[in-house]
Amino acid sequence: MRILFFWAILTIAAISAMPSARAQTYNPRYPICMKIIQDFAGERYECAYDSMEQCAARASGLGATCVVNPFYRGRR
Repeated sequence: MRILFFWAILTIAAISAMPSARAQTYNPRYPICMKIIQDFAGERYECAYDSMEQCAARASGLGATCVVNPFYRGRR
C-alpha cells in the first residue's frame, strides 16, 4: 500500500512540474520574428517587425535572435 501511495505522489509531482503547453504564435502580417529565449520556460516568438534591422535593434541586449517568419503571407 505504501508503494502505491509513493508512486501516486511521484506521478502527481511529475505532472504538476511540467510546463503548460502554449500555442506557437506567428503573426502572418509581419515578415520578421524575434525568437526570445526565456529562463526555464523555453522560447517564444514575437512577430511584429517589418525589417531585420528593426528587429535587431529591439533584440540588442536580449537573449534573442531575428528570424524570417515562415508563415508570412505578404502585404495586401
